[in-house]
Amino acid sequence: MSSLSQIRQARINKIKALQQQEINPYPAKAKRTMPIAQSLTLAAKGEKTEISLAGRMRSQRLHGGSCFVDLEDSTAKIQLYFKKDTVGEKLYQLFTENFDLGDFISVTGELFTTKTGEPTLEVKQFQMLAKSLRSLPDKWYGLTDKEERFRKRYLDLLMNEGVRDIFIRRNAIIKSIRGFLDENKFTEVETPILQNLAGGASARPFKTHLNALDLNLYLRVAPELYLKRLLVGGFERVYEIGRCFRNEGMDFAHNPDFTMVEFYAAYWDYEKLMEFTEELFSHLLTSIAGDTKIVYQNQSIDFKIPWPRLEFSKLAKTDEEFKQARQKIIQPTLVINHPVEILPLAKRLESDSKKVASFQLIAAGMEIVKAFSELNDPIAQKKRFEAQEKMRARGDEEAQRMDKDFIEALEYGMPPAAGFGMGIDRLVMLLTDSHSLREVILFPTMRPKIKSQKPNNKYQINSKNQ
Repeated sequence: MSSLSQIRQARINKIKALQQQEINPYPAKAKRTMPIAQSLTLAAKGEKTEISLAGRMRSQRLHGGSCFVDLEDSTAKIQLYFKKDTVGEKLYQLFTENFDLGDFISVTGELFTTKTGEPTLEVKQFQMLAKSLRSLPDKWYGLTDKEERFRKRYLDLLMNEGVRDIFIRRNAIIKSIRGFLDENKFTEVETPILQNLAGGASARPFKTHLNALDLNLYLRVAPELYLKRLLVGGFERVYEIGRCFRNEGMDFAHNPDFTMVEFYAAYWDYEKLMEFTEELFSHLLTSIAGDTKIVYQNQSIDFKIPWPRLEFSKLAKTDEEFKQARQKIIQPTLVINHPVEILPLAKRLESDSKKVASFQLIAAGMEIVKAFSELNDPIAQKKRFEAQEKMRARGDEEAQRMDKDFIEALEYGMPPAAGFGMGIDRLVMLLTDSHSLREVILFPTMRPKIKSQKPNNKYQINSKNQ
């Protein structure tokens, strides 16, 4: 039997020991009067009120008739002091013999500060809340084995300092974007994830089947065409923050499912939208970073507005050339006026019919935003879709499909409008100085581990198995 199996079996035996004493190792109720962070505030004030705390045991130190434990919840960590004379010999033995690191417990006692100034709770009563069967991994492995970190994010959050902070910042970033759009009179909506046609972006979709209707469906690649239907329906400013799915390659800046924010504003054009985008980022950077300057992968990047504008034709002749050239663009730059073939949903420039009224925000060599004046001419849109269908017939699996229902919607009239799309994951990667999307997506897509591989208690895996 492996050491991991032995530890697990020993903990199962402890569950049985607790049950024999009529103690439920997984009770439904937990006694807790406040989070640990609040208790630390009380301790700093010298208050000695009796309180109840709950959390996970992170360390344990025995000293004869006393035991010190570090208890941690999502807000902070505090030292617990178990004294045999206080809890009684029988309960003290119960605790030391059956409670392990990783267990969730509830404790009731009185706060005090040690001679070294450490806030401590002297425990008078305690309760098992959830018995852990597996020991937490060694911290060394948790810090270095990146592949297993992403597979078992729950352990990554426990063992690696700063990981939780990334996702707290991610939440703050999304809140900031949502708040800015709400303040500017946009209405948040929800559009279908399962769609009859995967439209709104040039991308290969995931295909699925609805048994109830015997119908093939696709996971959306973008919410664009449904959001624009809402402009037809009378909404003037709409946005959606949600998951999109593209059956494409994976690298540091691509994941098969990702989070997008898209918004559309009637009676705007791409010039107005460029100004609004700058305002959005000024608000976002100020609220999140406190400054327009950030450091990403040892490069200083300044989002101070206005940003320079660069014609696509001055940068590259084709989309493939552009993808290579943009890697050299580090400071925020608006690449404008793309060839009409690249963006089949964008409106042509009145001054040059070979180009569309579009822009991309590029920073740190990555596309952060794609936006344009929306094509609202149903006849022209139909011709664009037909051209896309010809590209598909020639083998381009990412070409967009003819969406007859969307064309019909446009025939009822859609006001002039501008639309914006931004990948939340790339933005978070940039603002948290993370080198890969996998660092900022809680559960990124991973290749399954080889089935024949034996369990490993060292919390590591060869990177070839990614």
